[in-house]
Amino acid sequence: MDDTRFYIDGAWQDRANAARIAVVNPFSEEIAGHVAAGSPTDVDLAVAAARRAFERFSQSTVRDRIALLGRILALLEERAELFAQAIVAEMGAPIAFARAAHVPFAIAHVRTQMEVLQRYGFLSVQEGFAISKEPIGVCALITPWNWPLYQITAKVAPAIAAGCTIVLKPSELSPYSAQLFAQVMHDAGAPPGVFNLVGGTGEVVGAALAAHPGVDMISITGSTRAGVLVAQAAAVTVKRVVQELGGKSPNVFLDDADFEQGVAKGVLAGMRNAGQSCSAPTRMLVPASRLAEVEALAAAAAAGITLGDPRDGQTTMGPIANAAQYARVQAMIATGIEEGARLVCGGLGRPAGLAHGYFARPTVFSGVTPDMRVAQEEIFGPVLVIIPYRDEAEAIAIANDTVYGLGASVQSGDRERARRVAGQLRAGQVHINYPPRSSHAPFGGYKRSGNGREYGVHGLEEYLETKAVVGY
Repeated sequence: MDDTRFYIDGAWQDRANAARIAVVNPFSEEIAGHVAAGSPTDVDLAVAAARRAFERFSQSTVRDRIALLGRILALLEERAELFAQAIVAEMGAPIAFARAAHVPFAIAHVRTQMEVLQRYGFLSVQEGFAISKEPIGVCALITPWNWPLYQITAKVAPAIAAGCTIVLKPSELSPYSAQLFAQVMHDAGAPPGVFNLVGGTGEVVGAALAAHPGVDMISITGSTRAGVLVAQAAAVTVKRVVQELGGKSPNVFLDDADFEQGVAKGVLAGMRNAGQSCSAPTRMLVPASRLAEVEALAAAAAAGITLGDPRDGQTTMGPIANAAQYARVQAMIATGIEEGARLVCGGLGRPAGLAHGYFARPTVFSGVTPDMRVAQEEIFGPVLVIIPYRDEAEAIAIANDTVYGLGASVQSGDRERARRVAGQLRAGQVHINYPPRSSHAPFGGYKRSGNGREYGVHGLEEYLETKAVVGY
């Protein structure tokens, strides 16, 4: 699975002589292949191609952009199994989950932008002036390893819908789905330079994109640390920065919630994708009087998770995506034990019967206090903490006691009460009673979880400038 090509200006360009980055299969712990490490020169070439293409593509009609998105959609659906298999190999998602979530959720972003584009008004005339919404320009898109295809389409689809041109830097840890996506863009007939792909590290390629004077906007999904570095580099050229960063999302159970069903759903939501989701509800806040009941329900839910070979259709949790993240998860489990949190299930090391692979044991801590590191720091693994509270006011205070503000959940039998509590939570997206997923609902964070929004019409507007024409 060696692939040392970049996609620049409508063609594949081989970088066989570039330094290579090993891609490790997290189940076998063996090298699955290599990709090329991009350089600032590669970034210059890609940005120049995007700048040349922008003049024409920014003037393309809505009809033409809908048609392009439609071709991308059809090819993604046609090649869904190829993407699912790539995601299994590059980051260890179970094949059933890749087929049911990673790929269809990614496809939904493209379909959603087509729906938004069909009804979006790029020009509105008011008394004495008009407001024109125009594509911002060349957009650098930096995507993470945990939802590799999903985050690509969450950025590329609205950028295309807006009429922007793109340079994509996927994670070097899970690059294969990005290579497949670049082929989709080529086969869909994206004009040369509209979409460009340069792989490599954040320290080199990401930094070059963030600082590049030819880039008008940068959108990054990643850690808060990476987001800060990108924003600092981008500040010199005063480009727009959209960041979807870390999280430590609370799941608040009010005393009238359905605990029997809700706790199990909460455990599985927190550990979905092996807990490697920035909005995972990993802090479960429960009434102190229900603590023992919640612990038993959480332990039972965790025990129902099937770990194993991600290629097996019966597996529901695969390995952690890479060695560095596995080490981080193990270190934070050890920290929880040292801090005195009560281990309900799981703990250090691999699950029984798994001799290789970056597998972490589904772990639940209880009796956790808000000041513990496991209650404050993003772990990014299958680790859930249960925090007791005395009353509703304290639950809200604990929920907001974090530097993050990406997601939150509220469970209650009284929808009006749940809405009232949701209104007091400092988070960009709040879920009440595990609602159906919506690719139109804006997603993004308060505080150190980032700036800007993705998905739906709000995602489109991040790629648009606002122009007032006075005397229209």
